[in-house]
Amino acid sequence: MKSPLLSLPGAVPAEGVDEGVAAHYGDLFREQRALAEGTGFVDLSHRGVVTVTGDDRLSWLHLLLTQHVSDLPTGQATEALILSANGHIEHALYLVDDGTSVWAHVEPGSQEALIAYLESMKFFYRVEVADRTADTAVVHLPAGSIAQAPASAVVRETPYGRDLFLPREELEAFAAQAGPAAGILAHEALRVEQHRPRLGFETDHRTIPHELGWIGTAVHLQKGCYRGQETVARVQNLGKPPRRLVFLHLDGSDVHLPPNGAEIRLADDGPDGRKIGFITTSVRHHELGPVALALVKRNVPVDARLMAEDTAAAQETVVEP
Repeated sequence: MKSPLLSLPGAVPAEGVDEGVAAHYGDLFREQRALAEGTGFVDLSHRGVVTVTGDDRLSWLHLLLTQHVSDLPTGQATEALILSANGHIEHALYLVDDGTSVWAHVEPGSQEALIAYLESMKFFYRVEVADRTADTAVVHLPAGSIAQAPASAVVRETPYGRDLFLPREELEAFAAQAGPAAGILAHEALRVEQHRPRLGFETDHRTIPHELGWIGTAVHLQKGCYRGQETVARVQNLGKPPRRLVFLHLDGSDVHLPPNGAEIRLADDGPDGRKIGFITTSVRHHELGPVALALVKRNVPVDARLMAEDTAAAQETVVEP
């Protein structure tokens, strides 16, 4: 979905998975500062939108998701995962129930696979699953924003701000009164600062929730069975995850950021040392400078000096070893 807001002054299109919205509007740090101060908005209209409607929607989703949603209050935001049978993360859903339907936004392009899975699990439950991406745009208002959400929007309020499920035909009118617009790079920089993982960035084909700190926020440990629960319970009760998420302060003297996937080694081992992790997201932050999220082996000492390719990095613990 190509956003009409790419026609705003200064808009530079994003690439990769975020193609379709603006990477920035000409001043990355100004856009970050605006969001941090609670002003402006972020166009996330490229994200997939899925609804589940019907009397059994919450009890049915409760059986499939990692989160406890059977009694989810109307208007209360939550997030949840869908795991493989081996406990690996397949989908991340950002949810709210409006009293009639559960609304979820998901990674761009992932809604078709998600819907196919949900449809295969309907059986005799009174639920209807719909892809609303074509008619609904997601817009993010930062924490502290006093912008008014249109009456037509479904609002998902979190500690990090409000996600609006907005009729797509209202997107341009909303942008005209909710500005200034901030690009996806500003949004990503604040996400990294907040240590929040993102599917497809902090995850690979074998990521389990414990590695990213998704236990508690997206995984409820006291709910009933769901696919992949055995792995979650086993790691929680008997062991530790093989990897852990860390926050990295990168050497600011380097012109280039280490790209996503850049190999991480112990600085003391030199350039030929053993790979002990990789960069998942690297950004330039308006206050912190170059920073990143990364996955490293669990047994890497928390005070170890690291190298991301040729860039020195100091780590902060996100997930405890």
